[in-house]
Amino acid sequence: MTNGAAKLNAFPVFVRVEGEAVIIVGGGEEALAKARLLGQTSARLTIVADHAEPALAAWIAANGATHVNAPYEPALLEGAVLVFAASGDEALDRQVSNDARRLGIAVNAVDRPELCDFFTPALVNRAPLAVAVGTEGAGPVLAQMVRAKIDRMLPPSLGPLAALGNSLREAADRVLPKGSRRRRFWNDFFTGAPARAMEIGHASEARAAAAELLARNAPASGHIALVGAGPGAEDLLTLRAQRHLMEADVIMYDALVPEAVVAMGRRDAERLPVGKRKGCHSKSQDEINALLVKLGREGKRVVRLKSGDPLVFGRAGEEMQALRDAGISYEVVPGVTAAFAAAADFELPLTLRGVTSSMVFTTGHDLKGSTLPDWAKLAISGATVAVYMGRSVAADVAARLIEAGLSPDTAVAVVENASLADRRLFHGTIADLPALQARDELTGPVMTLIGDAVAGANFARSTPLAAQNRVAAARETEGAER
Repeated sequence: MTNGAAKLNAFPVFVRVEGEAVIIVGGGEEALAKARLLGQTSARLTIVADHAEPALAAWIAANGATHVNAPYEPALLEGAVLVFAASGDEALDRQVSNDARRLGIAVNAVDRPELCDFFTPALVNRAPLAVAVGTEGAGPVLAQMVRAKIDRMLPPSLGPLAALGNSLREAADRVLPKGSRRRRFWNDFFTGAPARAMEIGHASEARAAAAELLARNAPASGHIALVGAGPGAEDLLTLRAQRHLMEADVIMYDALVPEAVVAMGRRDAERLPVGKRKGCHSKSQDEINALLVKLGREGKRVVRLKSGDPLVFGRAGEEMQALRDAGISYEVVPGVTAAFAAAADFELPLTLRGVTSSMVFTTGHDLKGSTLPDWAKLAISGATVAVYMGRSVAADVAARLIEAGLSPDTAVAVVENASLADRRLFHGTIADLPALQARDELTGPVMTLIGDAVAGANFARSTPLAAQNRVAAARETEGAER
Protein backbone atom coordinates (compact mmCIF):
# COMPACT_ATOMS: atom_id res chain seq x y z
CA MET A 1 0.00 0.00 0.00
CA THR A 2 1.26 3.50 -0.78
CA ASN A 3 2.19 5.88 2.01
CA GLY A 4 -0.76 8.08 2.89
CA ALA A 5 -3.31 5.77 1.25
CA ALA A 6 -6.74 5.78 2.93
CA LYS A 7 -7.26 3.01 5.48
CA LEU A 8 -10.40 0.87 5.60
CA ASN A 9 -12.32 1.04 8.85
CA ALA A 10 -14.18 -2.16 7.97
CA PHE A 11 -12.31 -5.18 6.61
CA PRO A 12 -14.33 -7.06 3.98
CA VAL A 13 -14.78 -10.78 4.66
CA PHE A 14 -17.19 -13.51 3.61
CA VAL A 15 -18.98 -15.13 6.57
CA ARG A 16 -19.92 -18.80 6.27
CA VAL A 17 -23.70 -19.02 6.86
CA GLU A 18 -24.59 -22.39 5.30
CA GLY A 19 -27.11 -23.99 7.65
CA GLU A 20 -26.54 -21.33 10.29
CA ALA A 21 -29.17 -19.16 11.98
CA VAL A 22 -29.46 -15.55 10.84
CA ILE A 23 -31.99 -13.32 12.62
CA ILE A 24 -33.74 -10.25 11.22
CA VAL A 25 -35.71 -8.14 13.69
CA GLY A 26 -38.33 -5.99 12.01
CA GLY A 27 -41.54 -6.19 10.04
CA GLY A 28 -41.37 -3.46 7.40
CA GLU A 29 -39.48 -2.38 4.28
CA GLU A 30 -36.05 -2.44 5.95
CA ALA A 31 -36.54 -6.02 7.09
CA LEU A 32 -37.81 -7.05 3.63
CA ALA A 33 -34.71 -5.56 1.95
CA LYS A 34 -32.42 -7.54 4.28
CA ALA A 35 -34.52 -10.68 3.81
CA ARG A 36 -34.13 -10.44 0.04
CA LEU A 37 -30.37 -10.04 0.43
CA LEU A 38 -30.03 -12.95 2.89
CA GLY A 39 -32.41 -15.02 0.77
CA GLN A 40 -29.56 -15.40 -1.73
CA THR A 41 -27.66 -17.51 0.83
CA SER A 42 -28.17 -20.96 2.35
CA ALA A 43 -28.61 -19.57 5.88
CA ARG A 44 -31.56 -20.56 8.10
CA LEU A 45 -33.37 -17.25 8.09
CA THR A 46 -35.67 -16.13 10.89
CA ILE A 47 -37.69 -12.90 10.89
CA VAL A 48 -38.83 -11.64 14.29
CA ALA A 49 -41.86 -9.35 13.93
CA ASP A 50 -45.11 -9.17 15.86
CA HIS A 51 -46.53 -7.33 12.86
CA ALA A 52 -45.15 -8.22 9.45
CA GLU A 53 -46.32 -6.00 6.62
CA PRO A 54 -48.05 -7.83 3.74
CA ALA A 55 -45.05 -7.70 1.37
CA LEU A 56 -42.75 -9.19 4.00
CA ALA A 57 -45.29 -11.82 5.01
CA ALA A 58 -45.66 -12.84 1.37
CA TRP A 59 -41.89 -13.08 0.95
CA ILE A 60 -41.57 -15.25 4.08
CA ALA A 61 -44.22 -17.62 2.79
CA ALA A 62 -42.69 -17.81 -0.69
CA ASN A 63 -39.12 -18.39 0.45
CA GLY A 64 -39.48 -20.77 3.37
CA ALA A 65 -38.13 -18.42 6.04
CA THR A 66 -39.24 -18.76 9.67
CA HIS A 67 -41.52 -16.06 11.04
CA VAL A 68 -41.57 -15.52 14.82
CA ASN A 69 -44.85 -13.64 15.23
CA ALA A 70 -44.13 -12.22 18.69
CA PRO A 71 -42.63 -9.16 20.35
CA TYR A 72 -38.85 -9.03 20.36
CA GLU A 73 -37.00 -10.66 23.26
CA PRO A 74 -33.19 -10.99 23.65
CA ALA A 75 -33.47 -14.77 24.00
CA LEU A 76 -34.62 -14.98 20.37
CA LEU A 77 -31.10 -14.04 19.24
CA GLU A 78 -29.34 -16.96 20.92
CA GLY A 79 -27.53 -19.31 18.53
CA ALA A 80 -27.44 -16.87 15.61
CA VAL A 81 -24.24 -16.13 13.70
CA LEU A 82 -25.52 -12.77 12.43
CA VAL A 83 -28.26 -10.39 13.57
CA PHE A 84 -29.94 -7.59 11.64
CA ALA A 85 -31.79 -4.82 13.49
CA ALA A 86 -34.25 -3.61 10.86
CA SER A 87 -37.28 -2.43 12.77
CA GLY A 88 -37.11 1.23 11.74
CA ASP A 89 -37.46 2.14 15.41
CA GLU A 90 -34.25 3.64 16.82
CA ALA A 91 -34.83 2.52 20.40
CA LEU A 92 -35.61 -1.07 19.39
CA ASP A 93 -32.71 -1.23 16.94
CA ARG A 94 -30.36 0.01 19.67
CA GLN A 95 -31.67 -2.62 22.09
CA VAL A 96 -31.21 -5.38 19.48
CA SER A 97 -27.69 -4.16 18.78
CA ASN A 98 -26.76 -4.07 22.47
CA ASP A 99 -28.25 -7.51 23.10
CA ALA A 100 -26.43 -9.05 20.13
CA ARG A 101 -23.11 -7.59 21.24
CA ARG A 102 -23.67 -8.85 24.79
CA LEU A 103 -24.21 -12.34 23.33
CA GLY A 104 -21.09 -12.05 21.16
CA ILE A 105 -23.04 -11.96 17.88
CA ALA A 106 -22.10 -9.59 15.07
CA VAL A 107 -24.92 -7.15 14.38
CA ASN A 108 -25.99 -4.78 11.61
CA ALA A 109 -28.50 -2.00 12.28
CA VAL A 110 -30.08 -0.61 9.12
CA ASP A 111 -29.12 3.03 8.47
CA ARG A 112 -27.49 3.31 11.91
CA PRO A 113 -23.71 2.93 11.34
CA GLU A 114 -22.87 3.64 14.96
CA LEU A 115 -24.77 0.48 15.99
CA CYS A 116 -23.13 -1.77 13.39
CA ASP A 117 -20.36 -4.34 13.81
CA PHE A 118 -20.46 -5.00 10.08
CA PHE A 119 -22.02 -3.48 6.96
CA THR A 120 -23.99 -5.30 4.30
CA PRO A 121 -22.58 -4.88 0.81
CA ALA A 122 -24.23 -4.37 -2.52
CA LEU A 123 -23.97 -7.90 -3.91
CA VAL A 124 -23.26 -9.24 -7.39
CA ASN A 125 -24.28 -12.90 -7.21
CA ARG A 126 -22.72 -15.41 -9.58
CA ALA A 127 -22.69 -18.20 -7.00
CA PRO A 128 -20.27 -19.53 -6.00
CA LEU A 129 -18.65 -16.33 -7.25
CA ALA A 130 -19.73 -13.22 -5.39
CA VAL A 131 -18.62 -9.60 -5.64
CA ALA A 132 -19.45 -7.46 -2.62
CA VAL A 133 -19.31 -3.66 -2.80
CA GLY A 134 -19.23 -1.73 0.47
CA THR A 135 -18.84 1.87 1.59
CA GLU A 136 -18.76 1.29 5.38
CA GLY A 137 -22.33 2.53 5.45
CA ALA A 138 -21.35 5.95 4.09
CA GLY A 139 -22.92 5.67 0.64
CA PRO A 140 -25.40 2.84 -0.03
CA VAL A 141 -26.54 4.50 -3.26
CA LEU A 142 -22.93 4.68 -4.47
CA ALA A 143 -22.46 1.00 -3.65
CA GLN A 144 -25.53 0.14 -5.71
CA MET A 145 -24.24 2.20 -8.65
CA VAL A 146 -20.92 0.35 -8.57
CA ARG A 147 -22.71 -2.98 -8.18
CA ALA A 148 -24.79 -2.26 -11.29
CA LYS A 149 -21.65 -1.55 -13.33
CA ILE A 150 -19.96 -4.75 -12.17
CA ASP A 151 -23.13 -6.74 -12.77
CA ARG A 152 -23.10 -5.68 -16.42
CA MET A 153 -19.45 -6.71 -16.75
CA LEU A 154 -19.81 -10.26 -15.45
CA PRO A 155 -21.62 -12.81 -17.64
CA PRO A 156 -24.08 -15.17 -15.92
CA SER A 157 -21.91 -18.09 -17.07
CA LEU A 158 -19.27 -17.22 -14.48
CA GLY A 159 -21.24 -18.96 -11.75
CA PRO A 160 -21.45 -22.37 -13.49
CA LEU A 161 -17.84 -21.97 -14.64
CA ALA A 162 -16.69 -21.33 -11.06
CA ALA A 163 -18.70 -24.37 -9.89
CA LEU A 164 -17.03 -26.51 -12.57
CA GLY A 165 -13.64 -25.21 -11.46
CA ASN A 166 -14.44 -26.12 -7.87
CA SER A 167 -15.24 -29.70 -8.92
CA LEU A 168 -11.81 -29.94 -10.59
CA ARG A 169 -9.78 -28.40 -7.78
CA GLU A 170 -8.83 -31.66 -6.07
CA ALA A 171 -7.76 -33.26 -9.35
CA ALA A 172 -5.77 -30.17 -10.37
CA ASP A 173 -4.00 -30.09 -7.00
CA ARG A 174 -3.12 -33.77 -7.40
CA VAL A 175 -1.93 -33.62 -11.01
CA LEU A 176 -0.32 -30.17 -11.29
CA PRO A 177 2.67 -29.07 -9.22
CA LYS A 178 2.09 -26.03 -7.07
CA GLY A 179 3.33 -22.81 -8.64
CA SER A 180 3.35 -21.41 -12.15
CA ARG A 181 2.09 -24.59 -13.88
CA ARG A 182 -1.00 -24.79 -11.67
CA ARG A 183 -1.69 -21.06 -12.03
CA ARG A 184 -1.30 -21.37 -15.78
CA PHE A 185 -3.93 -24.13 -15.84
CA TRP A 186 -6.44 -22.04 -13.93
CA ASN A 187 -5.77 -19.00 -16.07
CA ASP A 188 -6.37 -21.06 -19.23
CA PHE A 189 -9.44 -22.61 -17.63
CA PHE A 190 -11.10 -19.28 -16.83
CA THR A 191 -10.10 -17.54 -20.07
CA GLY A 192 -9.82 -20.36 -22.62
CA ALA A 193 -11.97 -23.10 -24.16
CA PRO A 194 -13.88 -24.11 -20.97
CA ALA A 195 -14.95 -20.50 -20.39
CA ARG A 196 -15.98 -19.98 -24.01
CA ALA A 197 -18.09 -23.15 -24.03
CA MET A 198 -19.80 -22.27 -20.74
CA GLU A 199 -20.55 -18.73 -21.95
CA ILE A 200 -22.71 -20.08 -24.79
CA GLY A 201 -24.43 -22.56 -22.48
CA HIS A 202 -22.58 -25.74 -23.53
CA ALA A 203 -21.81 -27.13 -20.09
CA SER A 204 -20.85 -30.62 -21.33
CA GLU A 205 -18.39 -29.13 -23.83
CA ALA A 206 -16.93 -26.97 -21.06
CA ARG A 207 -16.37 -30.07 -18.89
CA ALA A 208 -14.70 -31.90 -21.80
CA ALA A 209 -12.45 -28.92 -22.58
CA ALA A 210 -11.45 -28.67 -18.93
CA ALA A 211 -10.64 -32.38 -18.76
CA GLU A 212 -8.51 -32.07 -21.91
CA LEU A 213 -6.70 -29.06 -20.49
CA LEU A 214 -5.96 -30.91 -17.26
CA ALA A 215 -4.79 -34.05 -19.06
CA ARG A 216 -2.41 -32.01 -21.22
CA ASN A 217 -0.41 -30.95 -18.13
CA ALA A 218 2.19 -29.23 -20.26
CA PRO A 219 5.23 -27.68 -18.57
CA ALA A 220 4.84 -23.96 -18.21
CA SER A 221 6.80 -21.94 -20.73
CA GLY A 222 8.29 -18.66 -19.57
CA HIS A 223 7.09 -15.35 -20.93
CA ILE A 224 8.36 -11.84 -20.29
CA ALA A 225 6.14 -8.77 -20.67
CA LEU A 226 8.00 -5.46 -20.90
CA VAL A 227 5.26 -3.26 -19.49
CA GLY A 228 4.98 0.50 -19.43
CA ALA A 229 3.85 1.62 -15.98
CA GLY A 230 2.98 5.10 -17.21
CA PRO A 231 4.07 8.36 -15.58
CA GLY A 232 2.96 7.45 -12.06
CA ALA A 233 -0.83 7.70 -11.68
CA GLU A 234 -2.12 4.14 -11.39
CA ASP A 235 -5.30 4.87 -13.33
CA LEU A 236 -3.19 5.67 -16.41
CA LEU A 237 -2.07 2.04 -16.59
CA THR A 238 -3.45 0.27 -19.65
CA LEU A 239 -5.93 -2.60 -19.34
CA ARG A 240 -3.41 -4.94 -20.97
CA ALA A 241 -0.74 -3.92 -18.46
CA GLN A 242 -3.13 -4.58 -15.58
CA ARG A 243 -3.99 -8.02 -16.99
CA HIS A 244 -0.32 -8.96 -17.20
CA LEU A 245 0.25 -7.77 -13.63
CA MET A 246 -2.58 -9.99 -12.43
CA GLU A 247 -1.10 -13.01 -14.25
CA ALA A 248 2.54 -12.47 -13.27
CA ASP A 249 4.60 -14.86 -11.17
CA VAL A 250 7.32 -12.21 -10.81
CA ILE A 251 7.19 -8.40 -11.05
CA MET A 252 10.53 -6.67 -11.68
CA TYR A 253 10.16 -2.92 -11.30
CA ASP A 254 12.28 0.21 -11.56
CA ALA A 255 12.67 2.71 -8.74
CA LEU A 256 10.52 5.32 -10.47
CA VAL A 257 7.49 3.00 -10.56
CA PRO A 258 5.18 3.94 -7.64
CA GLU A 259 4.26 1.27 -5.13
CA ALA A 260 0.58 1.88 -5.98
CA VAL A 261 1.22 0.55 -9.49
CA VAL A 262 3.25 -2.43 -8.28
CA ALA A 263 0.44 -3.23 -5.83
CA MET A 264 -1.95 -3.73 -8.75
CA GLY A 265 -0.20 -7.04 -9.44
CA ARG A 266 -1.09 -10.44 -8.03
CA ARG A 267 -0.82 -10.32 -4.27
CA ASP A 268 1.37 -13.44 -4.10
CA ALA A 269 3.62 -12.52 -7.03
CA GLU A 270 7.32 -12.20 -6.23
CA ARG A 271 8.34 -8.55 -6.36
CA LEU A 272 11.90 -7.63 -7.31
CA PRO A 273 13.04 -3.97 -7.19
CA VAL A 274 15.86 -3.48 -9.66
CA GLY A 275 16.70 0.19 -9.13
CA LYS A 276 17.50 1.94 -12.41
CA ARG A 277 17.26 5.43 -10.97
CA LYS A 278 19.90 8.10 -10.89
CA GLY A 279 22.12 7.51 -7.88
CA CYS A 280 20.58 4.15 -6.86
CA HIS A 281 21.34 1.50 -9.46
CA SER A 282 20.66 -1.63 -7.42
CA LYS A 283 21.33 -3.86 -10.44
CA SER A 284 23.32 -3.31 -13.61
CA GLN A 285 21.59 -3.69 -16.96
CA ASP A 286 23.55 -6.89 -17.62
CA GLU A 287 22.33 -8.32 -14.29
CA ILE A 288 18.73 -7.42 -15.17
CA ASN A 289 19.08 -9.07 -18.59
CA ALA A 290 20.50 -12.23 -17.02
CA LEU A 291 17.73 -12.35 -14.42
CA LEU A 292 15.02 -12.02 -17.08
CA VAL A 293 16.55 -14.91 -19.05
CA LYS A 294 16.87 -17.05 -15.90
CA LEU A 295 13.25 -16.49 -14.88
CA GLY A 296 12.03 -17.16 -18.42
CA ARG A 297 13.91 -20.46 -18.52
CA GLU A 298 12.31 -21.41 -15.21
CA GLY A 299 8.88 -21.10 -16.87
CA LYS A 300 7.90 -17.94 -15.00
CA ARG A 301 5.55 -15.28 -16.28
CA VAL A 302 7.41 -12.06 -15.63
CA VAL A 303 6.33 -8.43 -15.83
CA ARG A 304 9.29 -6.13 -16.33
CA LEU A 305 7.65 -2.92 -15.13
CA LYS A 306 9.20 0.27 -16.49
CA SER A 307 8.27 3.88 -15.81
CA GLY A 308 6.49 5.56 -18.70
CA ASP A 309 6.81 3.61 -21.95
CA PRO A 310 9.35 0.76 -22.22
CA LEU A 311 10.57 1.98 -25.62
CA VAL A 312 11.22 5.60 -24.58
CA PHE A 313 14.55 5.76 -22.70
CA GLY A 314 13.66 2.48 -21.03
CA ARG A 315 16.61 0.39 -22.31
CA ALA A 316 14.08 -2.15 -23.53
CA GLY A 317 16.19 -2.74 -26.63
CA GLU A 318 18.95 -4.40 -24.59
CA GLU A 319 16.47 -6.56 -22.72
CA MET A 320 14.66 -7.64 -25.89
CA GLN A 321 17.98 -8.57 -27.52
CA ALA A 322 18.95 -10.68 -24.50
CA LEU A 323 15.58 -12.47 -24.59
CA ARG A 324 15.80 -13.02 -28.35
CA ASP A 325 19.31 -14.46 -28.01
CA ALA A 326 18.07 -16.84 -25.28
CA GLY A 327 14.93 -17.87 -27.19
CA ILE A 328 12.61 -16.56 -24.44
CA SER A 329 9.09 -15.48 -25.39
CA TYR A 330 8.39 -11.81 -24.75
CA GLU A 331 6.12 -8.92 -25.70
CA VAL A 332 6.00 -5.16 -25.21
CA VAL A 333 3.05 -3.40 -23.57
CA PRO A 334 3.10 0.35 -24.28
CA GLY A 335 2.64 2.89 -21.51
CA VAL A 336 1.87 6.59 -21.27
CA THR A 337 5.23 8.32 -21.51
CA ALA A 338 5.98 11.25 -19.20
CA ALA A 339 5.99 13.82 -22.01
CA PHE A 340 2.34 13.10 -22.76
CA ALA A 341 1.39 13.24 -19.08
CA ALA A 342 3.21 16.55 -18.64
CA ALA A 343 1.45 17.97 -21.69
CA ALA A 344 -1.91 16.84 -20.27
CA ASP A 345 -1.12 18.51 -16.93
CA PHE A 346 -0.53 21.78 -18.80
CA GLU A 347 -3.38 21.23 -21.31
CA LEU A 348 -0.58 21.78 -23.78
CA PRO A 349 -0.84 20.85 -27.48
CA LEU A 350 2.44 19.12 -28.37
CA THR A 351 1.66 19.71 -32.04
CA LEU A 352 -0.20 22.79 -33.18
CA ARG A 353 -1.49 23.46 -36.66
CA GLY A 354 0.47 26.23 -38.32
CA VAL A 355 3.04 26.27 -35.49
CA THR A 356 4.68 22.84 -35.16
CA SER A 357 4.09 19.38 -36.58
CA SER A 358 7.04 17.49 -35.08
CA MET A 359 8.35 16.37 -31.68
CA VAL A 360 11.72 15.47 -30.18
CA PHE A 361 12.25 13.22 -27.15
CA THR A 362 15.67 13.61 -25.50
CA THR A 363 17.39 13.18 -22.13
CA GLY A 364 19.29 16.45 -22.44
CA HIS A 365 22.61 14.64 -22.07
CA ASP A 366 22.85 14.73 -25.88
CA LEU A 367 23.75 18.40 -25.56
CA LYS A 368 26.89 17.85 -23.47
CA GLY A 369 29.14 16.91 -26.38
CA SER A 370 31.08 19.34 -28.53
CA THR A 371 28.75 18.80 -31.49
CA LEU A 372 25.07 19.61 -31.45
CA PRO A 373 22.86 16.58 -32.18
CA ASP A 374 20.71 16.64 -35.30
CA TRP A 375 17.53 17.17 -33.30
CA ALA A 376 18.76 20.60 -32.17
CA LYS A 377 18.12 21.80 -35.72
CA LEU A 378 14.53 20.56 -35.41
CA ALA A 379 14.11 22.53 -32.19
CA ILE A 380 15.34 25.67 -33.87
CA SER A 381 12.94 25.09 -36.77
CA GLY A 382 9.94 24.88 -34.42
CA ALA A 383 9.64 21.29 -33.14
CA THR A 384 8.39 20.70 -29.58
CA VAL A 385 11.24 19.27 -27.47
CA ALA A 386 10.53 17.00 -24.47
CA VAL A 387 13.54 16.75 -22.14
CA TYR A 388 13.46 13.76 -19.74
CA MET A 389 15.24 14.04 -16.37
CA GLY A 390 15.64 17.71 -17.20
CA ARG A 391 16.42 19.51 -13.91
CA SER A 392 20.11 18.66 -13.56
CA VAL A 393 20.90 19.54 -17.17
CA ALA A 394 18.51 22.48 -17.53
CA ALA A 395 21.24 25.14 -17.71
CA ASP A 396 23.22 23.13 -20.28
CA VAL A 397 20.10 22.61 -22.39
CA ALA A 398 19.27 26.32 -22.32
CA ALA A 399 22.80 27.51 -23.06
CA ARG A 400 23.43 25.12 -25.94
CA LEU A 401 20.09 25.76 -27.64
CA ILE A 402 20.42 29.54 -27.34
CA GLU A 403 23.99 29.23 -28.64
CA ALA A 404 22.68 27.23 -31.60
CA GLY A 405 20.20 29.96 -32.48
CA LEU A 406 16.99 29.19 -30.54
CA SER A 407 15.36 32.37 -29.28
CA PRO A 408 15.77 32.95 -25.51
CA ASP A 409 12.07 33.86 -25.49
CA THR A 410 10.97 30.37 -26.61
CA ALA A 411 8.29 29.09 -24.20
CA VAL A 412 9.04 26.28 -21.71
CA ALA A 413 6.82 24.24 -19.38
CA VAL A 414 8.20 22.15 -16.53
CA VAL A 415 6.41 19.46 -14.50
CA GLU A 416 7.64 17.55 -11.46
CA ASN A 417 5.77 14.27 -10.85
CA ALA A 418 3.64 14.50 -13.98
CA SER A 419 0.12 13.02 -13.59
CA LEU A 420 0.35 12.66 -9.80
CA ALA A 421 -1.66 14.59 -7.22
CA ASP A 422 1.52 16.21 -5.82
CA ARG A 423 2.76 17.45 -9.21
CA ARG A 424 4.27 20.93 -9.45
CA LEU A 425 4.07 23.06 -12.59
CA PHE A 426 6.37 25.89 -13.72
CA HIS A 427 6.51 27.98 -16.87
CA GLY A 428 8.65 30.62 -18.49
CA THR A 429 11.12 30.95 -21.35
CA ILE A 430 14.24 29.05 -22.22
CA ALA A 431 16.25 31.89 -20.68
CA ASP A 432 14.60 31.04 -17.34
CA LEU A 433 15.56 27.36 -17.40
CA PRO A 434 18.82 27.65 -15.40
CA ALA A 435 16.65 28.44 -12.35
CA LEU A 436 15.67 24.76 -12.26
CA GLN A 437 19.13 23.65 -11.15
CA ALA A 438 18.74 25.64 -7.93
CA ARG A 439 15.43 23.95 -7.09
CA ASP A 440 16.85 21.23 -4.83
CA GLU A 441 13.37 20.60 -3.41
CA LEU A 442 12.30 19.10 -6.75
CA THR A 443 13.16 15.50 -5.89
CA GLY A 444 10.66 13.82 -8.22
CA PRO A 445 11.08 13.16 -11.95
CA VAL A 446 11.13 16.43 -13.91
CA MET A 447 9.90 16.81 -17.49
CA THR A 448 10.72 19.93 -19.49
CA LEU A 449 8.82 20.88 -22.66
CA ILE A 450 10.30 23.50 -25.00
CA GLY A 451 8.88 25.06 -28.16
CA ASP A 452 6.57 27.59 -29.71
CA ALA A 453 3.56 25.29 -29.18
CA VAL A 454 4.15 25.48 -25.41
CA ALA A 455 2.87 29.07 -25.47
CA GLY A 456 -0.61 27.60 -26.02
CA ALA A 457 -0.60 25.85 -22.62
CA ASN A 458 -2.82 26.70 -19.66
CA PHE A 459 -0.56 28.35 -17.07
CA ALA A 460 -3.33 29.10 -14.54
CA ARG A 461 -2.01 26.50 -12.05
CA SER A 462 1.67 27.09 -12.83
CA THR A 463 4.42 29.11 -11.13
CA PRO A 464 6.64 31.42 -13.24
CA LEU A 465 10.28 30.32 -13.37
CA ALA A 466 11.26 33.98 -13.62
CA ALA A 467 10.13 34.49 -10.03
CA GLN A 468 12.66 31.88 -8.91
CA ASN A 469 15.35 33.66 -10.93
CA ARG A 470 14.59 36.90 -9.12
CA VAL A 471 14.77 35.16 -5.72
CA ALA A 472 18.10 33.55 -6.62
CA ALA A 473 19.50 36.88 -7.85
CA ALA A 474 18.41 38.62 -4.63
CA ARG A 475 20.14 35.98 -2.53
CA GLU A 476 23.35 36.35 -4.54
CA THR A 477 23.24 40.14 -4.11
CA GLU A 478 22.59 39.82 -0.39
CA GLY A 479 25.51 37.42 -0.04
CA ALA A 480 27.84 39.73 -1.94
CA GLU A 481 26.90 42.70 0.25
CA ARG A 482 27.71 40.72 3.36
